[in-house]
Amino acid sequence: MATTMKSVVLFCFIASFTVISAQVQDCNVPSRFWCENKDIAAKCGVLEQCQKFEWTETNQKVEFVLYYESLCPDCRQFITEMLYPHYSNLSSIMNLTLVPYGNAQERKVGDKWVFECQHGEQECIGNLIETCAIALVKDITKYFPFINCMEKSYKQPEEAAKQCSTSFAVPLEDILKCSKSDFGNKLEHEMAAKTDALEPSHQYVPWITVNGVHTEDIQKEAQDNIVKLICDTYKGTKPQICK
Repeated sequence: MATTMKSVVLFCFIASFTVISAQVQDCNVPSRFWCENKDIAAKCGVLEQCQKFEWTETNQKVEFVLYYESLCPDCRQFITEMLYPHYSNLSSIMNLTLVPYGNAQERKVGDKWVFECQHGEQECIGNLIETCAIALVKDITKYFPFINCMEKSYKQPEEAAKQCSTSFAVPLEDILKCSKSDFGNKLEHEMAAKTDALEPSHQYVPWITVNGVHTEDIQKEAQDNIVKLICDTYKGTKPQICK
């Protein structure tokens, strides 16, 4: 009788395992199984999410993206008083992406994009100058100080750019030429496309995502204490600033 019971239990276990395996392959199981392997993740349509959030290296940098507009008072305050002052100490564990577009609107007229900005034409000029600086300089350790200087200045954006270029080694002539060119127009459209692709859509600026995610808690902590947010999010060995 005991032998018979053991056989029944073993049969039930094997049968259950077979059913679960079949269900997993059909993605008909709880979400905790979805990142079990790449085949299951692909069948469940979550391969990208598993790669980003479940299979990451422990020392992978935190991806921090700031969506902003150049003349927005809250954006200026966040950049100059929180983000820039702490960036150099966090750069070893954080990748920073700046997207200067914000609450602007765009429409296509002929072969060009026409932008309408929340704070008027000068803000559109500022967005274009900062977008061109990002594209032409490429090295964030060089263009971010320049952008921070512009955001601190209350001169018109082109005058601010000229003033800030005397302190930071950026190709001012090329940046200004870019900001008035078809190439700059295309670059700013790309910033618009990045902003419009946000899910959920942005409701205000500055708008912050961390590892591709936006929540009100993330937003608040970034604006209150970006060091704590990045240190808590980073999974690798903590640098000195986190201790």
